[in-house]
Amino acid sequence: MKVSVLDIQGKDTGRKVELSDAVYGIEPNNHAVYLDVKQYLANKRQGTHKAKERAEISGSTRKIKKQKGTGTARAGSIKSPVFRGGGRVFGPRPKDYSFKLNKNLKRLARKSALSIQAKENNIIVVEDFNFESPKTKSFTNVLSALGIENKKSIFVLAESNNNVYLSSRNLKAVKTVTNTGLSTYELLNANKIILSEASLEGIETNLSK
Repeated sequence: MKVSVLDIQGKDTGRKVELSDAVYGIEPNNHAVYLDVKQYLANKRQGTHKAKERAEISGSTRKIKKQKGTGTARAGSIKSPVFRGGGRVFGPRPKDYSFKLNKNLKRLARKSALSIQAKENNIIVVEDFNFESPKTKSFTNVLSALGIENKKSIFVLAESNNNVYLSSRNLKAVKTVTNTGLSTYELLNANKIILSEASLEGIETNLSK
């Protein structure tokens, strides 16, 4: 599919680029997308949850009442889970939620995400740009020119650019990544994907392996 290249003023440069059907025009694999998004969210979990169990709370170990003759159930410790202030039964413990996925599956998931967004005309290609200094105002001007100031967007660059990154860092709805840092979750979570012209070759190379 052919897409027009825009400049950072939002105007058509008159040039078009060909987006590879092997990356932007495949039949999306929903299960691959599901697994990759699941892994992304699982990896973000800290897993530091912890509740104290019976052996871990502070408290007396004295037998709180005699074994027989009270007419109630026997009890050996105030730390028992049946008493208020006692330990928790089978409470949460620190856990690593991350899991492994095959590289080919992750590659398929990213191609599926790009194909979904391409089918919905949510991909914009802009010519390469830079700022003289980091200024949020400069970046908001680009967003306004492209008509995406109120939309969640992800800018994909060919290589890291400190001025562009710092200019976008304070904007909640904008994320700036390089072509090697694409994630399925972020691609699908964005309303618009803005690809720099130089990043196209890197994306196709990475996802066509």
